[in-house]
Amino acid sequence: MLRSNDLIWSRMVHDYLLGERETMTDLMAWNADATRMPYRMHSEYLRKLFLDNDLAEGRFLAAGKPISLTDIRTPIFAVGTERDHVAPWRSTYKINVQVEAKVTYLLTTGGHNAGIVSEPGHDGRSFRVHTKNAHYVDPERYYEEASRKDGSWWPEWVSWLQSRSGDPTTPPAIGAPRSGYPQLAEAPGTYILED
Repeated sequence: MLRSNDLIWSRMVHDYLLGERETMTDLMAWNADATRMPYRMHSEYLRKLFLDNDLAEGRFLAAGKPISLTDIRTPIFAVGTERDHVAPWRSTYKINVQVEAKVTYLLTTGGHNAGIVSEPGHDGRSFRVHTKNAHYVDPERYYEEASRKDGSWWPEWVSWLQSRSGDPTTPPAIGAPRSGYPQLAEAPGTYILED
């Protein structure tokens, strides 16, 4: 129900009452795709990670034991979007004070969906990026000091990943002889028949 005037009612008036359906765009199709996760997982995700913020508060359980963001020791690449109505960027920027790991925080233009789906070649996109050093930089100072770059943020992420990755390898094909991963069943597998 966040931003319901923009995201629900304007579309209902336009599509249903006026009978003027918009042409489907790639972003509209992506956004209309339903969440594909089991009910329990989806419910726990929304309640524990979003609503109650258990991971940030050190209450989230993994294998029956509480874990904390301070347990993370690997570098983090965090992305926020300037007009996100679900996770406002100043809220997600708090990752810089919640972990001891090295954080690269990238702020891209756009909202909750368009900012993330901002594929290369899309005109009008830009982003800011900064890696946390020894001292904390507050959100306003970050916004002023992180230089603005034109284009999609994806190449920046690819570069960040490549600088931390080894040589590319090709995994063995599933079910291939001597792969170590025998084929268990024909696609799509037996798990879809289980409760």
